[in-house]
Amino acid sequence: QVRLEESGGGSVQAGDSLRLSCEASVPRFSLRTRCMAWFRQVPGKEREKVAAIDNDGSLSYGDFVKGRFTISRDSTKNVLHLQMDSLKSEDTGMYYCAANPQCLSPDRPENFNSWGQGTQVTVSS
Repeated sequence: QVRLEESGGGSVQAGDSLRLSCEASVPRFSLRTRCMAWFRQVPGKEREKVAAIDNDGSLSYGDFVKGRFTISRDSTKNVLHLQMDSLKSEDTGMYYCAANPQCLSPDRPENFNSWGQGTQVTVSS
């Protein structure tokens, strides 16, 4: 398993930006050997995929992102980022970093075997 630690959450106004980071410790391997993703969850709702980056660098986003967020990875530092622009109140939630050796249906949280503790994002309208 991979040890993951998120940071960068906070309270902002609608229209603002935040950049989330996820520091990963991957024993004997780099971040490029893992499928990495960001999920979010609000109380009473299922965890949903925000964005994912595959081992080969291909990207995917949740439908609600609509070009506002960008996932990226710095393989030299083993850090995953999520740049979030034009934030809306409905983006409020706990954001989690996740990893798995392969991207098998990355929309499904059960397909990831490593998770961070999460970082809270609160957007006020």
